[in-house]
Amino acid sequence: MNIAAFIDHTILKPTTTIAEIEQCCSEAVQYGFAAVCVPPPFVKRCATILAPTNVKIATVVGFPFGYSATEAKVAETILAIVDGAHEIDMVINLIALRQADYAYIQKEVSLLVEVCHNKGRILKVIIESGILSPEEIISCCEKLGPLGIDFMKTSTGYAEKGASIEAVQLMKKHLPASVRIKASGGIRDFATASSMVNAGATRLGCSASIAIVSGAPDHQVGGY
Repeated sequence: MNIAAFIDHTILKPTTTIAEIEQCCSEAVQYGFAAVCVPPPFVKRCATILAPTNVKIATVVGFPFGYSATEAKVAETILAIVDGAHEIDMVINLIALRQADYAYIQKEVSLLVEVCHNKGRILKVIIESGILSPEEIISCCEKLGPLGIDFMKTSTGYAEKGASIEAVQLMKKHLPASVRIKASGGIRDFATASSMVNAGATRLGCSASIAIVSGAPDHQVGGY
């Protein structure tokens, strides 16, 4: 398994520096990661650095709590696309979810799908599975999966619990076949990463990416 090809090499801490972003991009190229996932202010810089490569640029919207107004999420998404983002990782409105207001969530997600797909971009919808019941995870899959989202993502990494095998398996079972799964949050070694892939994840959000790749039995640097 070439685990590097599944990884979004991630740095989203609020104190991120430009030097760390440049290092993140360099490592993504060196190891052959699928994408970097960075704070919105750094998208334009990443686009410049990664232009000659196949590494994609992902950024976050409504992050990490999801309760930004829909209009704000749309504006964030448009700016990220203008700056050069290929993929948008958007946190759903968890307040609406906890109140089972799926009409609100569906309207918001549909707007973001339209904005992203009109520009040929990917939308990943973060549901924060670690703080949801199995029934809530299933409802997210059934109500959001048919809206044209590209990925459902488990977690922001900022809740008390991140990705789990059980959540990925539930998502795999209840999502349309066209919707891919990104597992994120607490994935720090090769064993955990590979178990997420085996459960159905096709992308992994990781800040411990190099440790994961280095722990692979067939470890070799990929690169572009």
